[in-house]
Amino acid sequence: MDQTTSEIVDFYTGYDEAGRLDRRASFQLERIRTRELLEQHLPPAPASILDVGGGPGAYARPLLAAGYRVRIVDLVPAHVEQARAGQPPIDAIVGDARSLPVPDRSCDATLLLGPLYHLMDRADRVQALREAVRVTRPGGVVLAAAITRFAGPLDFAANGRFTSERLYAEARQILADGRNHPGLGFTHAYFHRVPELAGEFRDAGLTEVTVHGIEGPAWPAAEAATGTPSERTVLDGALALARLYSTEADVVSVSAHLMAVANTPGRR
Repeated sequence: MDQTTSEIVDFYTGYDEAGRLDRRASFQLERIRTRELLEQHLPPAPASILDVGGGPGAYARPLLAAGYRVRIVDLVPAHVEQARAGQPPIDAIVGDARSLPVPDRSCDATLLLGPLYHLMDRADRVQALREAVRVTRPGGVVLAAAITRFAGPLDFAANGRFTSERLYAEARQILADGRNHPGLGFTHAYFHRVPELAGEFRDAGLTEVTVHGIEGPAWPAAEAATGTPSERTVLDGALALARLYSTEADVVSVSAHLMAVANTPGRR
């Protein structure tokens, strides 16, 4: 394990990923819309789902409850332990998205709802997607999430933290190369532009690629309204816009996260 990967594992070992999606307005939007997109694009239960980077099981458990057969592969041993220990327990193993310990064509759909964030080199991201193609049956579906190029600075502005020349310089650097600085409160991460993500999917051999904006364009407003009398109203409006503008090309990149959906080559 190289130093960057080790630092990513250390970050998540000490981070409450299991409770993250309930903590903030943008995270709640992320959870609701991700689950809606999974419901929209996954084959019917009891299809087999490989959840790569599935963490403690935020999406795997609802899928299990809906009748799917789910297995998690995650880089972080602590996440695997939490997935196995929760209720219901999830079949989970430690593994790297770039070299999955899973047989060829063994699942109906593969999720990568985190790995692409932390693969800093394009070649590694494409390799992870090629692995998803390998383990998914012909004509199956691959869904992968990415952080948008603009998410960090928009988040800082919405929460009143975009207040220093240092943060402005970091925003300018992220805009230029997409690489997040770990000193900003997150670990090593790559922030995508929409055409980059679609291009990586195509280079991995995936077809019929569609890119959704997960939280929609109003998520910073929902963040800014947290704790105010209008919090619920603004959150509901942001959710409605996220649904309406899910694939609207002019605003997709303003979401905090993207969801790319595509099919593996061939027919089942």
